[in-house]
Amino acid sequence: MESATVAALDAVEVDYPARGRALGPFSLSLAAGEITAIVGPSGCGKSTALRLLAGLEQPTRGAVRRTPGRGETAVVFQAPTLAPWLSARANVALPLELEGVARREAQRRAEAALARVGLGAAARARPAQLSGGMAMRVSLARALVTEPRLLLLDEPFAALDEITRRALADDVLRLWAELKPAIVFVTHSVEEAVYMASRVVVMSAGPGRTAGELTVSGETPRPEGFRTTAGFRATVEAVSTVLASAMHAPQEPAA
Repeated sequence: MESATVAALDAVEVDYPARGRALGPFSLSLAAGEITAIVGPSGCGKSTALRLLAGLEQPTRGAVRRTPGRGETAVVFQAPTLAPWLSARANVALPLELEGVARREAQRRAEAALARVGLGAAARARPAQLSGGMAMRVSLARALVTEPRLLLLDEPFAALDEITRRALADDVLRLWAELKPAIVFVTHSVEEAVYMASRVVVMSAGPGRTAGELTVSGETPRPEGFRTTAGFRATVEAVSTVLASAMHAPQEPAA
């Protein structure tokens, strides 16, 4: 693997006994510091591809290549998955403590990570005391506290209102500018994909394959008013066109 490539899926296929082919063949290469969004119809295998990249699942066929070492990949799921009995600070410190970082140092770094996402004053709060947006910020802080080389986001804003989604999208891009991890962002929202990413990969209906790939121009983090620019609107329409075709294209039968 080239040194500039953080991870890659090489013609991966995933079969499940109960439902047959769920993904593939599907290939994806991730460059260091690149933000890639994946969009596609429900059930096409977007989350399966993310689990392969995270090392949480193995392909039936094909290969997964990863350069990040232990602790250098972080995943944020749709649900915050916070331990309800721990404070925000303890939740964020947990991955560091599991790596053997001394508790005092882990808590110091956790407090700094919470401050990064605007929750420095909520370090002692339990998850039940947090709004949905705040809980997701804690999850982001927990993912970033280890300064990962690869950050995987699986529809993290899906359950949030539009204003909170937009604010968190800007938070992620601002944090990316500080740490520059490679990011893979799975979403059902074409506008969110184009806003977040420098590259949008469109998947076909399941079992998912690559239906198209589009480059997004523009400065990152996004300047104010980016969503109203002609370039943004044109890219959204281009991605939507590819997605519409991919949803109705006939699929080859799974082997």
